[in-house]
Amino acid sequence: MIIRLADCPLQPWKNGLGRTRELAVQTSADGGGFDWRISIAEVDSAAPFSSFPGIDRQIVLLDGAGFTMTLDDGRVHALTTPFEPFAFPGEARVQVTLAGGPTRDFNLMLRRGRVRGGIEVWRNAGAQPIDDACKLVYGAHGTIDCADGTLQPGDAWRPRPDGCALSLRPGALALAVRIESGD
Repeated sequence: MIIRLADCPLQPWKNGLGRTRELAVQTSADGGGFDWRISIAEVDSAAPFSSFPGIDRQIVLLDGAGFTMTLDDGRVHALTTPFEPFAFPGEARVQVTLAGGPTRDFNLMLRRGRVRGGIEVWRNAGAQPIDDACKLVYGAHGTIDCADGTLQPGDAWRPRPDGCALSLRPGALALAVRIESGD
């Protein structure tokens, strides 16, 4: 199934200080929130991130100058290079200092102990590996052909579990989310 970013409504962050577009979510079987969630956030101010206890987070700068993240454990990370995933615990208090104007970033949230996974950056033209762990492919640049049609920049694709095909055209770049059951 192809997901067009324009069809994903803007929603406020959990703390109300930013906006996000949810691309995909797997709700918990016990009704306790989500097991995993994938979204695109718009960051246009130095607002702190929302807290998500028990969640492992990964973030990737999509466009804009980015920002510096100061975590409550003393770590400082400059999220200023596009397409380089950064992982951090969801319960961390994160302060943000913008490096320039507004930015957009790709977010993966995983419920610790239930699922594990990560974001892979695909830059090479041609066929890409799709298996049961591949839950979503986001088209960041260029054109991508998948079993359900063509992805333009900003589109995402939820592969079927039957190992269907996906191919990046020259110059395309994709973010692939792989998620598996946790330990």
